[in-house]
Amino acid sequence: MKGTLTQWDDAKGYGFITPDGGGPRCFVHAKAFGLRPHRPFVGERLRYTEGQDAQGKRRAVDVQGLAPRSAPAAPRPRDGGHVLLLIPAFAAAVLAVRLVWGVPNWLWGFYSAMSMATFITYWLDKRAAQRGDWRVPENTLHALALACGWPGALLAQRLLRHKSAKRPFLRVYWAMVVLNIAAFAALFTPLFKS
Repeated sequence: MKGTLTQWDDAKGYGFITPDGGGPRCFVHAKAFGLRPHRPFVGERLRYTEGQDAQGKRRAVDVQGLAPRSAPAAPRPRDGGHVLLLIPAFAAAVLAVRLVWGVPNWLWGFYSAMSMATFITYWLDKRAAQRGDWRVPENTLHALALACGWPGALLAQRLLRHKSAKRPFLRVYWAMVVLNIAAFAALFTPLFKS
């Protein structure tokens, strides 16, 4: 059968195909696409076989794209990437605090290790989304950002273009950044000490 992908939820990895010539829409899961160089996108023309799931409901299987065109690019952040300057600015602030009030040596390593772990977790989550596998819970991503991994999360959002457009997620992410920086200031500077 042939049809058009008329609904797609990339975060959940499923959508619906409207068949050519009309008729009811057919459910499609990301796993039905197999390995491909791009994510499914609304408006994509598809060839598929209609099958059934374990409950006897209709679903598309063996899905292939008909047009050899690439998916639309993920939207670029509106800030032009300037928000990445927050990472070296924070590193400079940590250095200044170290020179003035003293910061434990392990703190640099901890921020670096947590940022690397967070970046890798974002990469794994993006790969899982593309394959239709189990995703990393958003609360885990937020916990990693709060636990000193926010610089790695910010890099992943910009370089991997993952979790960079979902506003509710970004609101919580930026709250975690503010909380982490406030905790750093409270613990390692006399600004909040009486």
